[in-house]
Amino acid sequence: MEDNWTQVYSSSQQFQIELIRGLLKEHEIESVTMNKQDSFYHFGSVELYVKVEDAFRAKQIIEKHQGE
Repeated sequence: MEDNWTQVYSSSQQFQIELIRGLLKEHEIESVTMNKQDSFYHFGSVELYVKVEDAFRAKQIIEKHQGE
């Protein structure tokens, strides 16, 4: 992955990542995922990345959403 992306969220649940991705998309923040889960046992995490310049805003949006 290029240097201008940074991790803002991770979860062991794929659906949580997709919910957060959708939330960020609503706020016009581009994101990508990196699945680091074992394909057979499904342990590990899925990580969500945004561009460095969007990271602060993305983290604020995620924190606000989790507080609801």
